Amino acid sequence: MNVRIGLFGGIYNNYLALEAAISQASALGVDALYCLGDIGAFGPHPDRSFPLLTDNKIECIQGNYDDSIGNELADCQCGYTDVRDNHFAQLSYDYTLANTSEDNKAFLKSLPSEIELEIEEQRLLLCHGSPRKTNEFLWESATPLHFLDMFLKRRNLDLIAGTHTGIKWHAKTNHGQFVNVGVLGRPENDGNSHVWFTTLDISRTGIQHAFHPVSYDHQRLGNEMQREGIPDEFIETIHTGWWTTCLEILPQKERAAGCY
Repeated sequence: MNVRIGLFGGIYNNYLALEAAISQASALGVDALYCLGDIGAFGPHPDRSFPLLTDNKIECIQGNYDDSIGNELADCQCGYTDVRDNHFAQLSYDYTLANTSEDNKAFLKSLPSEIELEIEEQRLLLCHGSPRKTNEFLWESATPLHFLDMFLKRRNLDLIAGTHTGIKWHAKTNHGQFVNVGVLGRPENDGNSHVWFTTLDISRTGIQHAFHPVSYDHQRLGNEMQREGIPDEFIETIHTGWWTTCLEILPQKERAAGCY
């Protein structure tokens, strides 16, 4: 028997991409959908994502943003070290906190920090950043395979799925697999306006992953962001596909692939 699940990374308030991804995943015949955290940030109208999640029975875990919004903390716990990156992160966080309803804050506060699954004798862990830290950045160019194996062996896992970095990638190790599922909230710094989600096909013989581009009405999203007073730097990313913020976190290889 084959079981197919869909995994959504950070939504970042991009309810239009979320809506498109749900429709696309449904057409692919997924058996279940999961969101790996960071429902808020970056985009407009935070409360518009929640009905899509609940109405479509999407199980969610708590990312760093969700923990902060749910508990009304001072910042997003995003893990940035650069002054400029933290400036824009704070603008995004303050907007999202001010525009998230009390009911939705309570929902975010209630979310688990991870979900462990056993499907067709395969053991999977869904987390946000890494199994040890919600806001840990794991990059394809900078994460040794033996480091991933440490997590896999410690929990007796066949696959770990995470997000947080905003850029999808996959690695096969000696003991299993790691997949960064990408994000729905913004393009992945490649000059394209589409965003990404991941499916896993799970059987007793193994787990196969696939990355799926999602096209949505990014012009509409950009217009809504402008009306909400969201920084032009964020809007430029939505329209061009190039990151203008959060660049200092990128390792050399990932940053060299971008425009700035």
